[in-house]
Amino acid sequence: MEKRKRDLVISYILAITGTALLTIGINVFIVPLGLYTGGFIGIGQILRTILVDYVGMNFGNFDIAGAFYYILNIPLFILAYRSLGKDFFIKTVVCVTFQSLFLVVITAPSKPIITDIIGACLIGGIIGGFGVGLTLRAGGSGGGQDILGVYMAKKYDDFSVGKLSIIVNIFVFGVCALLFDISIVIYSVIFMAVMSIVIDKSHYQNIKTTALIITKSSKIRTIITSEIVRGATCWKGEGAFTGEETNIIYTAVSKYEVSKLVKRVKEIDENAFIVIQEDLSIAGNFEKRL
Repeated sequence: MEKRKRDLVISYILAITGTALLTIGINVFIVPLGLYTGGFIGIGQILRTILVDYVGMNFGNFDIAGAFYYILNIPLFILAYRSLGKDFFIKTVVCVTFQSLFLVVITAPSKPIITDIIGACLIGGIIGGFGVGLTLRAGGSGGGQDILGVYMAKKYDDFSVGKLSIIVNIFVFGVCALLFDISIVIYSVIFMAVMSIVIDKSHYQNIKTTALIITKSSKIRTIITSEIVRGATCWKGEGAFTGEETNIIYTAVSKYEVSKLVKRVKEIDENAFIVIQEDLSIAGNFEKRL
């Protein structure tokens, strides 16, 4: 029970840390250059710009984009609760709350830290994308397109959070193209493209892997089918040096499940030989879990 509580606390810390990294990537590197992010945060930024620059409203030092972001997420909370599970819903509400708070607290520098726009887009995209991936790996979501992305990825095998992010951003940056200079849109798109790639690479549930396990224990197949809950193909082999009979087990798992699989195999047979190959294309009945 204590281990479960400790793991839960760690997952919340990681999820909230991810939201902070996303905000740093946006507010520290992107906003000072007058660029925009995509997704629901980008929508909040656009609404803020319209109210401040076009309507003439003054919010002082308060970044109203964070408030808009939270309001836009409220309908998606319902989707998360109904379709993605209670734990995901609770973590999402916590993450979105902290994300909105960070957008207000972590203010953009008055002068850009990195004046090179491409460099800022790359660094901001890497930090922000890793932050989103970290939040998703911890079982939470930064809200907005992340909720929709996880929902769609769960529903469709070939979908991913990063892909939906690109789709939503086409709409957001289309609006930006109508309101702002086209160069702002181009550099903002570069930032979001980098971030989307990093999200897919750091969100382990999107990465399919295979494991080839050579062991003398007959219990390994039970670990795979009962604890990891994956299928496996088993056959008998023979050691080249010893000539002794051995079990060869082949299974496909997500990269997220690899650490648990290796740990459990080593607990049963510390001499087991395991070969892991990742980022493969798998056709067939492979269940995607998020």
